[in-house]
Amino acid sequence: MDRAASSRTPIHAHKGVTVRLSRRTAVGAAILASTASLTLVLSGCAAGGGGTDSNEPITLTITTFGTMGIDANYDAYMKAHPNVTIEATNLADGGSARDDAYAKIAAGTGLSDVVAIEEGWLSSIRDVSDSFIDFNDYGFKDAAAADKFLDWKVAQGTDASGRQFGVPLDIGPEGLCYRGDLFAAAGLPSDRDEVRDLFGGDNATWQKYYDVGQQYVDATGKPFFHNPSFQWNAFVNQLDEGYYKKDGTTLNIEDNQAMKDQLNLIVENSKEGAGLPAWGVGDQAKQDLFATYICPSWMLGVVSGYYDAGTTDSGWDFADVMPGGSANWGGSFLGVSETSEHKQAAADLALWLAAPEQNKVSFEAAGPFPSSSEGQALVADSTNPFFNNAPVGEIFTNRSKGVVAQVKGSEDSVIQDNVFGAVLDKVSQGDITTGDAAWAAAMDLLHQLVPESN
Repeated sequence: MDRAASSRTPIHAHKGVTVRLSRRTAVGAAILASTASLTLVLSGCAAGGGGTDSNEPITLTITTFGTMGIDANYDAYMKAHPNVTIEATNLADGGSARDDAYAKIAAGTGLSDVVAIEEGWLSSIRDVSDSFIDFNDYGFKDAAAADKFLDWKVAQGTDASGRQFGVPLDIGPEGLCYRGDLFAAAGLPSDRDEVRDLFGGDNATWQKYYDVGQQYVDATGKPFFHNPSFQWNAFVNQLDEGYYKKDGTTLNIEDNQAMKDQLNLIVENSKEGAGLPAWGVGDQAKQDLFATYICPSWMLGVVSGYYDAGTTDSGWDFADVMPGGSANWGGSFLGVSETSEHKQAAADLALWLAAPEQNKVSFEAAGPFPSSSEGQALVADSTNPFFNNAPVGEIFTNRSKGVVAQVKGSEDSVIQDNVFGAVLDKVSQGDITTGDAAWAAAMDLLHQLVPESN
C-alpha cells in the first residue's frame, strides 16, 4: 500500500473507525484447534510460543490503512484461533497512518500490536526500528514463504543491524485503468489489447499518453484524467533514483532535469484534466467526468470501492500498459510493536496475513499484489469482475517484470504529498499555468518543509 509517496487514499475507507470483531466461542474448540494447526502448516507460518497456541483469551489490535484487503482474512484467523479477538482500526490513507505511527512512537505508547507500514515512510520507521520486534526471532526464517519474497522487498524491511522489523506484504506494479465505454464513444479502441497497442505497448511513453488524451478531449469535450499527480507519482517511481539518491539520505531534486522536464510536460497537458483533487473523486468517476486512472495494483480496490458492492457494469477496464515503462508505486509491510503484550501471538498473526494463501484473498478483495513468488503464482489466473473480467493476475505479473525497488528517504512521503502533490493540485485547478512556475512553487515548498533541502 508507496502509499504516502503512494498515498493510498481510498476515501470510501472509514477514517479512524475501529471495528471490533467478535471472538469466537469455545464451542467446537478441538475441531478448530486442528484446523488452526493445518492452516499454519499450509501457510508456512511458524507456530511460535506464548501466543496463539495458548487457550488464554487474548485481544490483538491491528492498525491498517486504505484498501489493503487483509481485513478479508480476519474472520478466518479467528475461526482457526478461537481464543483470539482481532480488534482492527483502518485509517483512511497512508498519510494518516504515518502521522498516527509517528505520534505513538514518539510518545512511547499506543501502537497497536500489529502495525501496517507504508513504503513511502519506511525509511523513517527504519530509523526507529527498535520500536518493532525482529521477526527473525519470531518465526520469519521458518516461514515457508520467507525465501520466496522478492529480495528487494525483504531488504526494505531490514534495518542496518539485520533486524527484520517489517514482514513484506504487497507491492504496487502499475497498469492503466480506463473507461472502455467512454473510449468507444470517443471513437477510440476499447478492447484492452487494442488499448495497449493504442498507447504504444512495451514502448508506451508519457507523450503518447497525452496525445491519446487530446484525441479523447477533441472527440468528447470531456476530461481524460482527473488530476496530474497520478502521472507524476508514476513517473518519479520509474526513475533509477527518485527524490533521494541511492544512499537514501542525499536529496535528488533541485538539479534534476528529468523531473523538471516531466513537470513541464504535465503542465503543458493539464487542460486534459478535470481539475479535480487527487483523491476522493468517487462521485465524479461515476458521473463519467474522466476516462483514465494510472493504477498501481492497490488502486483497483480504490476505484471499485467508489461503486456499490457487486457492480460489474461500471465501464471500467484494465490494460497491460504503462506510459514510461515498468514501475512500482506503493507496497506495505506489517510490524509488531515492542510494546505488545502478546509479541509471539502478534507475530504469528502478521506472518499468517503475509503468507501466500492470505495474499490471494487480499488481492482478490482489493488488488494489492503479493510480494512473494508463491503468492503471485496463486493469483496468476485471477480475474476482476468489476474491471470487465480483466485478467488482473496475469497483467500485474507482466507489469511487475523489470520493477526494481527505489530507495526512499526519510521525507519521501512529505515531498510526494505536501510538496509536489500540493503544486499539482494548483496545476490541476489552473492556478499554476507554466512549468517554470510549477517548479519554483515546488522548490519553495521543499525548502519550507524539508530541512535537509536548505
